[in-house]
Amino acid sequence: MTVEHQTTPAETSEQPSSALPESTPTERSADNRRAAGIIAIVVVVVLLIVGGIVLLALAPESTTAKVRDIFIIVMALESLVLGVAVIVLIVQVATLINLLQNEIKPILDSTNETVNHLRGTTQFLSNNLVEPVLKLNEYLAGLRKLFDFIRPDRR
Repeated sequence: MTVEHQTTPAETSEQPSSALPESTPTERSADNRRAAGIIAIVVVVVLLIVGGIVLLALAPESTTAKVRDIFIIVMALESLVLGVAVIVLIVQVATLINLLQNEIKPILDSTNETVNHLRGTTQFLSNNLVEPVLKLNEYLAGLRKLFDFIRPDRR
């Protein structure tokens, strides 16, 4: 007669503790909405730029003035992009400084404290265990040499 093990609902619902938590559908939909909003803003800005360039190109002015105006628009947009990049860089540097001050520095302080404790422990062991054992070995070696000197025929 064979006995088969049947899994209980409690056994099947258990997950290993090392499993990574998955994002919930509401978190995924919020991320999708955020991404769609950013894409929509970028599309609107690009359309406004293209529309401005087309309007300048259709205006009855000299070619040099049109090129100058288009170049001014491109330079203004470039300065906008550089401004956003600088702002992102400043935020990232602030985040790094916060990380260094609030997480790395306490870890380094704790490590330094541990090393100081270890240094004290090794000094204590050296003074109270290693040195006496070495002294005892020195005395025993000296005594052995003394006995060898007194009774040379022992060997």
